[in-house]
Amino acid sequence: MGLAEDVAQGLTSKTKYILSRYFYDARGDQLFQEIMKMPEYYLTNCEYEIFSTKGADILKAFSNESKPFDLVEFGAGDGTKTRILLKRLLENQANFRYIPIDISGDVLENLKADLSKEIPELEVRPENAEYFNALEKIRSESDRPKLILFIGSSIGNFREEVIKKFLDELFEKMNTGDQILIGYDLMKDPNVILRAYNDSSGITRAFNLNVLKRINRELHADFNLEAFEHYPFYDPESGNAKSYLVSLKRQTVFLKSLELKVDFEVGEVIHTEISRKFKVADIERYFSNSGFQTVEHFYDCKHYFVDTLAKKP
Repeated sequence: MGLAEDVAQGLTSKTKYILSRYFYDARGDQLFQEIMKMPEYYLTNCEYEIFSTKGADILKAFSNESKPFDLVEFGAGDGTKTRILLKRLLENQANFRYIPIDISGDVLENLKADLSKEIPELEVRPENAEYFNALEKIRSESDRPKLILFIGSSIGNFREEVIKKFLDELFEKMNTGDQILIGYDLMKDPNVILRAYNDSSGITRAFNLNVLKRINRELHADFNLEAFEHYPFYDPESGNAKSYLVSLKRQTVFLKSLELKVDFEVGEVIHTEISRKFKVADIERYFSNSGFQTVEHFYDCKHYFVDTLAKKP
């Protein structure tokens, strides 16, 4: 489904929601780049540290007998963290081409242009598509071994059953010997986690509210952004960090393109995002249940974050 169908379904559900994928228009992309640079948003620095210090170890663990391989990244974004890994792999004489996949064509164009200046010797072949559609295309065009990146704890945006479905489908579309490196945000001090989704400068608030701006623009809706507030919540028992937009008054929103009126009570919420935090035992269980073999865990110095390498045996 597209934006119109997904928004109609989400806003007419018993508990209203908007899928987090719709955060990422041009302004959303820009705001998320700002989020990743916030001091409170520890995830970026943790993974940057892992790639800076463990790049050679990741390549060794991937070990494909020095054959050329494809480094395929799901949801590449602006490649802030990936660039350091690309450089470390090249420093260690890895023979590969980089295939970033993203649903944002603007982001991919900028990434390719930046990399051509920063790492001119790197072969870059962007794919503007959904993850699995792009992966099927890549696999049909090349029999090179694949190292797939899904970093930034993007997997934390998935519910438990969606993680299972994602890993099952990934396993099916990978070849024997292909590997996946997935970034997971680990459970830790709840206050550290909550600050990452409620920064003092209000960038995460703007990011959350921007999805309403997008709906106003693309579906000709009349959301009053001043009538909604950003509300983050973290449950340390389940590891679920959630973001909501809370209606500050009783109101009706009209989405002209859908010919849809949506009523809100005071305090009613729209659920916009989930960002799960994990235990290592759960990570290994997810991989095992989908047929993968866990190869190695790579941690930052505080053990706030882990990038786990797994293989299709």
